[in-house]
Amino acid sequence: MDKKAISSAVVIAGAALIAFGFNMFLIPHELLSGGVSGIAMLIGYLTSLNISILYFVLNLPLIIWGLVVIGRRFIIISVGSVIATTWFMQIIPVRELVQEPILGAVFGGVLVGVGAGITMRTGGSTGGFDIVGSILTRKRDFPLGQILFILNGGVIFILGYFKNNWDLALFSMLSIYIAGKMIDTIHIRHIKVTAFIVTKQKEAMLKKLLTVPRGVTVIRTEGAYTSQEQDLLMTVTTRYELVELKKMIKEADPKAFVNIVETVGVLGEFRRL
Repeated sequence: MDKKAISSAVVIAGAALIAFGFNMFLIPHELLSGGVSGIAMLIGYLTSLNISILYFVLNLPLIIWGLVVIGRRFIIISVGSVIATTWFMQIIPVRELVQEPILGAVFGGVLVGVGAGITMRTGGSTGGFDIVGSILTRKRDFPLGQILFILNGGVIFILGYFKNNWDLALFSMLSIYIAGKMIDTIHIRHIKVTAFIVTKQKEAMLKKLLTVPRGVTVIRTEGAYTSQEQDLLMTVTTRYELVELKKMIKEADPKAFVNIVETVGVLGEFRRL
């Protein structure tokens, strides 16, 4: 199947999971998902306006910001996710699938987190504070889910204040925390790895590796057993991009020796995609 078709299917599946989590677990108990969707829910609870339409309208300014800062592909995927989520929220009925609010918070958080996580794995977002979080992680090495949890905290307190029901606020916070953990489990872009590549095909390898905006350090080495000179190429990337890196190495030199280790931290210049 075509890669774009797979990405589109994943985005649609993610949107369906998010909409199902909203309409079946969160909205029936007047819980919030946090962020822009949480703001849309809050306005909907207080005014009886259509939450799915509010979700779409409130996402537009952030989508435009993301287009300027992040890039076209990211926003195309994000727009597709927002539109698909809005559509699914229209066709999936709002129904109380579970009676206990805590169950709604837990399972709603899991579904929303999985839906958002798999969408981010395709290179986009589900809109809202996901865009804000994605922009911030380009500047700092913070897990995205934790950033979203911090950004969403203010929305939760507004719910407790206006509804005068702090149980709902705490259940909503639980839901957002679970969703954040699910996102961090699936969306692993903040985890860095270092690849040490020993090859005799330096030029061919560099030609492949330098097609992506990652730095490569070339070190001249000598095999202890053979006493033959070879080149060691070192590059730092994300675990999210590791599959593509392995593919490029195999195409350039199938006989290359590769050692991949997880990186605790990166200081200095490192471009975050």
